[in-house]
Amino acid sequence: MTADAAAPVRDPAWSLSRSAIGLWVTEGVFGTLLYGVLVAAFVLFVPAGGPVPVLRWLLPALLAVYAVVAIGVRPWVRYRVHRWEVTEEAAYTLTGWLTRTWTLVPISRIQTVDVTRGVLQQLFGLATVAVLTASSQGTVRVLHLEADVAHRVADDLARRAELVRDEAT
Repeated sequence: MTADAAAPVRDPAWSLSRSAIGLWVTEGVFGTLLYGVLVAAFVLFVPAGGPVPVLRWLLPALLAVYAVVAIGVRPWVRYRVHRWEVTEEAAYTLTGWLTRTWTLVPISRIQTVDVTRGVLQQLFGLATVAVLTASSQGTVRVLHLEADVAHRVADDLARRAELVRDEAT
């Protein structure tokens, strides 16, 4: 198969680092705390006989549902559905827990490969590999890999993209 030939459409083989679950749980806790402050401010400072009294009990109930989903459900579902793989022909990603996005980037189309580490990613030993192409779709990201794996993947992709460019000239 040539570098420009279409690779088969299939689910990528590799899951993200299990540490991604901890990162997503932490994000869920932060989000719940932020929304909790807003709900508490509403409940404490809006008069009980206000225009929408049902919100005084509905908002805390919705916050509890959000907390269960954001902390107890979403991280595990995301871990099960986010996948990635790099083959000889392409880099694949499958992302999304409600809306699924399957992306294939042919090695021959890769222009730049970056590794980034946000603050929470650093705490969990994770990194993101960003694969940039000339496509209007922009950058493809492989989120939350172990930092050393991310660096190896980025080095491998950059090396192979350079080889393909050298062969084309």
